Order: sequence, then structure tokens, then C-alpha cells
Amino acid sequence: MKAKKLIDGKEFEMQPQINILVHWLGRFLVWLFGWTITSAPFPGDKFVLVGAPHTSNMDFLFLLATSWVLRLKLHWIGKHTLFRPPIGWLSKCLGGIPVDRRASHGAVDQIANQIKNTEEFILVIAPSGTRKQTDFWKSGFYWIASKAEVPIVCTALDYAKKLVDVGMSIWPSGDVLADMNAIRAFYEGIQGRFPHKQATIRLREELAQ
Repeated sequence: MKAKKLIDGKEFEMQPQINILVHWLGRFLVWLFGWTITSAPFPGDKFVLVGAPHTSNMDFLFLLATSWVLRLKLHWIGKHTLFRPPIGWLSKCLGGIPVDRRASHGAVDQIANQIKNTEEFILVIAPSGTRKQTDFWKSGFYWIASKAEVPIVCTALDYAKKLVDVGMSIWPSGDVLADMNAIRAFYEGIQGRFPHKQATIRLREELAQ
């Protein structure tokens, strides 16, 4: 499977960001667990990839394997202390981005600026922020995409079907309620590994609208 992108409504193959050996490792992992991957064309070379529902540590493995199959390099946000020796090199190799929460400017601005200043950048975020059931998603994914002026690509981890669906893309419009309604529709009926831990798909910002 090759990743594709959309340019002016036409499909184009994306340049591989992962070497062929890692690609085949991803295919082996997907086969080993009996999963399937489906993917719509991506809306460019830079976007925020939302991974949900997030109820298990296995979610990261399946997202990582999916990115290897599609030959995409994912980036994820981590506390700056995770990048110190002796494990710092591994965090960076796996696409981690250190964020210093003590900085005067917030993590959203730090990451948005990094995306803006990079030609190719795919940031993966689990917006629930935890594997436990919560009443809200964290809104960082939305505001990072908005400030970086990139789309959001929704990815569903459906354990009932053993399917990773890299699907709908949406450009943040500023109308949080309308955008989240579209995102909720995409994830309707998707079952995480532990359904009772699935977070409610809504942002606190919606309450103000």
C-alpha cells in the first residue's frame, strides 16, 4: 500500500518517508495481529493526524505499524525530560518532539511554528489525552492545526473490525461545533479495545457556542 495525497482534487503518490525494511516490518505486524488498513488520499504533506479511540497501549503500536505500512514518518509530542539520556535517542528515533512546558510560550504555539517551518510534517495526537474515560477531548490538536494552517486527518482504531481507517480530513474552520460534529460523525460506531474507557468526543470550547 502506498500513501497518496490530493492536489487540486487529483491523486498523487507521496514520496516514501520510511525505508522498505521498516515498511515490511509494519506489514508483518499488521498481518500478525490480523488487522486491516484502509486509507483515503492525504490532503498534502503536512497535517495533524488524530488517533482515536485511545483506550490501550496497543493503540500506539497499531498507529506506528500503520505509518510504516503507508511509509509515513509520524511525529508525536513528549515532555522534554523524555529526551534526556539514556532513552532520549529512542524517543527521537520514533519521531518524538520535546516540548518544554516551562517555556513562556505554550506547547500549541511551539508545535504549530515547527509545522509551519517544515516542508513535510505529520503530527499524531490522541486527543483524549489518557486511556481512561473522560468527558472531553483535549483541544490541542484542533488549535495546532488551526495555527499551523494544516488539515486534520481522522484515524479510527476499530477493534471490533480489527481495522485502522485513515479516513476523513477536515480543515479547521474556526466553527468548533460544526467541525466537531463532522469528526463525531466519522467516529460513530467505532469500538476501542476497551469500549467502557472511550472518551466523549467533544471539546470544552463547544460549550461556549
